[in-house]
Amino acid sequence: MAVDEKMKTEFEAAAFRRLVAHLRERTDVQNIDLMNLAGFCRNCLANWYQEAANAAGMSLSKEEAREIIYGMPYEEWRAKYQKEATPEQLAAFEKSKPHQH
Repeated sequence: MAVDEKMKTEFEAAAFRRLVAHLRERTDVQNIDLMNLAGFCRNCLANWYQEAANAAGMSLSKEEAREIIYGMPYEEWRAKYQKEATPEQLAAFEKSKPHQH
C-alpha cells in the first residue's frame, strides 16, 4: 500500500503527538538528560514547533510554543519538575554541547 503525502503527514503528526504525550508523562526525565543522550530536549521541540508556525505565517511566541509542548506554562513545569543539574550532568553537557538548531 502506497502512502501519499497527506497520509504521511498524518502519521508524522500522530507520532509527534505521541512523543509529546510521552514526554509530558515522563516528568522524571530531565531536559539535560535528553540533551546529553539524544542531543535535543523539550525546549528544542518547542523551538522547532515555533519555527514551523512562524514559517507558515503564524505568530507564535517561545512561551506559547513551550506551553504546547509542556502542557503547561514552562515556568510552572520548571517549578514542579525540574531538578538542579548534577556536576556529572553539567560536565557531560559541556563535553557534548549540541549544535544550535
